[in-house]
Amino acid sequence: MNDLIDFLRPSAVVAALAVPTKKALFQLLATLAETAHGVDAALVVERLTERERLGSTGFGGGIAIPHGKIEGLDHVVGVVAQLAEPIDFSAIDDLPVDLVFMLLSPVDAGADHLKALAQVSRALRDRTLVAKLRGSASNDALFALFAAGETRDAA
Repeated sequence: MNDLIDFLRPSAVVAALAVPTKKALFQLLATLAETAHGVDAALVVERLTERERLGSTGFGGGIAIPHGKIEGLDHVVGVVAQLAEPIDFSAIDDLPVDLVFMLLSPVDAGADHLKALAQVSRALRDRTLVAKLRGSASNDALFALFAAGETRDAA
């Protein structure tokens, strides 16, 4: 897992997603995860909601990394969403969120889960990458930023 592209598939990346609330976002992310990675959408919503109760996964700068552990997964998977309009996420800096990188891990993936979170967090601290992600006009353009290895420079 040297690159964030390891967690993604083209069908798990969406640009200009229109959602009014965090709850609606979690439902759409879960549906994308079900389609792209074959996980149960209802279980994903449940795990994300449980994790969010512990504290917001909005880590500042308009970025959130909701995450959870899901039964039946055999490796870490991700879903990326660039939101059409920022939404309230109760983030640490109180700024609304417009970039979301959801991570789902196997239940027993302790170290791999933490490594994946750290990798995503490092990459999304890169202002150049974040600006390019925000400027992406399509799902393909958004996915291409990860596929092109842009995140290697951020780590």
